[in-house]
Amino acid sequence: MSGFFNYDNPVWRFIGKFWDLILLNVLFIVCSIPVFTIGASTTAVYYVTLKLVRDEEGYTIRSFFKSFKENFKQATIIWLVLMAAGCVLFIDFFFFVRTPSGTLTFRTIMLAVFGGMSIVWGAITLYVFPLQARFYNSVKRPLFNAFFMSIRHFLQTIGMAAIDVGVVVISLFLVPQIGILLILFGFPLLAFINSLFFSHIFERYMPEKEPEDTELHPLFEDEEDQ
Repeated sequence: MSGFFNYDNPVWRFIGKFWDLILLNVLFIVCSIPVFTIGASTTAVYYVTLKLVRDEEGYTIRSFFKSFKENFKQATIIWLVLMAAGCVLFIDFFFFVRTPSGTLTFRTIMLAVFGGMSIVWGAITLYVFPLQARFYNSVKRPLFNAFFMSIRHFLQTIGMAAIDVGVVVISLFLVPQIGILLILFGFPLLAFINSLFFSHIFERYMPEKEPEDTELHPLFEDEEDQ
């Protein structure tokens, strides 16, 4: 019985991660209230979930605010750019769906174009904040890196998107009884699931020997820095 109550026991470690996700959900909601801080909050959530997946020790609250502070400027700029682009895509897509102007062929082509751009936007959004949480880059690089990696790891991208959508649909519509999961864990639950994929993907881009004085590493250097 002494082994069961040992905090290093896999059962307790598993339960501990669930409590961390609940705490992360509270932090994420509170820190996202101003809206423009959603990027920094998302980055901070991924910073913690990536550590949880790698079974690295650390305090959840301290780690969250550490990442929130360090990545606030870059993550906020990235979020505002993505939010503006998303609004433009939504308005254009809605316009061609609801407005009976132009030929059917033209509308079909435009819907296909904006639909494809929306998929690219979603793929970039899926990758960019985990990248910001795990690697150091200048402001202009994470969006490009996210696009590049979402294509290079296409199967993982499809897998993460399908699982995320599946969890939300099942919880809210098909099996509302388990919707409590989204209330308790919220976005951090999806971030934790995605981090299982990202942890393996990012290993390919890590240097063979990591510097001891930082947990953030360059993914692709800017040309002027080479």
